[in-house]
Amino acid sequence: MRKLDKSQGFDAFCATAEQFATCMDDNLFVYDIMNDAYFITDSATRRFSLPGSLFHDVTDNLRDVVHPDDYAMLQADLQQLLNGEKSEHELRYRWMGKDGTPIWIVCKGRVLQNEEGKPWLMLGCINEIGQKQEADNVSGLLGASSLQERLEQMQVLPDGYVMRVGIDDFRIINERLGVDYGDAVLRQVAQCIERRMQPGQSVYRVISDEFLILDLMGGDSREIRELYENLRQEVEQDIARRNYEAVYTISGGVVNMQDMGQADYEEIMRLSEFALGQAKRMGKNQVYLFAQEDYEAFLRSRAISRSLRKAVSNDFEGMDLHFQPLVYTHSEELYGAEALLRYRMPDGEQISPAEFIPILEESGLILPVGKWIIRKAADMCRACREKYPEFRVSINLSYIQLTKGPVFAEVMEALKETGLPPDALIMELTESGYLENSVNVQTVWHKFKEAGIQIALDDFGTGYSNLQNIGLFNPDIVKIDRSFTLRALQHSYERQLLSHIINMVHSINLRIVIEGVEEKEEQQQVLLLGSDFIQGYYYSRPCSREAFLRKYRIEEAKESRP
Repeated sequence: MRKLDKSQGFDAFCATAEQFATCMDDNLFVYDIMNDAYFITDSATRRFSLPGSLFHDVTDNLRDVVHPDDYAMLQADLQQLLNGEKSEHELRYRWMGKDGTPIWIVCKGRVLQNEEGKPWLMLGCINEIGQKQEADNVSGLLGASSLQERLEQMQVLPDGYVMRVGIDDFRIINERLGVDYGDAVLRQVAQCIERRMQPGQSVYRVISDEFLILDLMGGDSREIRELYENLRQEVEQDIARRNYEAVYTISGGVVNMQDMGQADYEEIMRLSEFALGQAKRMGKNQVYLFAQEDYEAFLRSRAISRSLRKAVSNDFEGMDLHFQPLVYTHSEELYGAEALLRYRMPDGEQISPAEFIPILEESGLILPVGKWIIRKAADMCRACREKYPEFRVSINLSYIQLTKGPVFAEVMEALKETGLPPDALIMELTESGYLENSVNVQTVWHKFKEAGIQIALDDFGTGYSNLQNIGLFNPDIVKIDRSFTLRALQHSYERQLLSHIINMVHSINLRIVIEGVEEKEEQQQVLLLGSDFIQGYYYSRPCSREAFLRKYRIEEAKESRP
């Protein structure tokens, strides 16, 4: 494939935009993300307080163009685009006119990526909302501006609700069947919704493949669910009438008026977007009724996500590795330690790994964080080997790292930097149902084995426990989850089962770690089971690098830190 010339690409798009501008009312723009350059057609410079049709230092220059109350919102949205969190931009806010008057606009754009998959250009248009036509040309429904105008006329919201309806996986329809067919589906869904509307209900197309039903008559949860079911049936029947040319489903997110306080358009759009998102996250083709506690959890998750992203960009600020010792079962001598990530928010709150690890994985931030963990853990292992030559560090790997990142290369690089032998590191992966179904995981896992790096199957005995995985991945170590251990210590049948598993694992020359041993009595019982290693609070809680080194009286060479 011929490489793109970035500057020529930008110039070409700018020239094309200027040519089209002569035959349309839209103000077209091109934003060169990589070179921080912004072009907008001349018509916009005559209307708005812009420094010119072409300028650099985009975020600083837009600060003088955007209304002060809207700038933070725009900046946050642009940051998501720059970070690759989304590829489409649609925002309603105010630009300052030449005479200093704020003018409401709607800005729409789409991000193009370069060959490396990074944001390159954003192409889009800016329209004054007051000049938009009442109904869009695709669905024939009133648009978002009409909805906003109607809400602004209300001083107080009546008893009622809004239902935001979205077509599930609409992007796939456009990709596989074409945009024209996608437009036809939009019209069909719009007609289906209209046919089910009752007095006091109205419907608007608010964005792309999403519609918003405004009900001003009120209704309980039963009636709301009934409306959604009617809509779903209408869509299913329409698909059948068209001989299943395209099969799709709809999801619905409902917000009660009483949860909104006042008729604020932005609030309604924000809460209804969340509600629809929840319905899709629950599996799609269903309806979700807004709950304040869910929304607060969502906001917290988003706040943590933003904080984590900032932490990564600031040299992993607030992140730290703690280490929990692994000891030989009978001698209780130190074998090694498991590296465990900890995170503290800027306000000082310590976030549980159960809360922030899934966010790291969902956002993709686990890739840079995982690389950082590998480097830090390897360096800790090097320091500990000054006193304990056979010391090993165990590192947890995310499924995301194994399938989407160069984790094998990162581990090999860490070994090279520290001078450690391959068997000094133990790679851990939590046992789960996806293991046997992933060729990528198996490939990387076998590369570790061939390189002499130890691997461990973690959390054995939970949820998806499968003895087949032992044969499939041929681990060096099997780690028994605390929940399984507790059941075994409390019930004779489970104890016998665990004993058989340990014997089986030993028969194929693998080693066993019993996790989560907290009390002396538990430790005494575990001794009888015949495991190789023990890990748990009984010996030590996870502690910082410095505390671990002090505990085991390890003198750290100054040059050992990365």
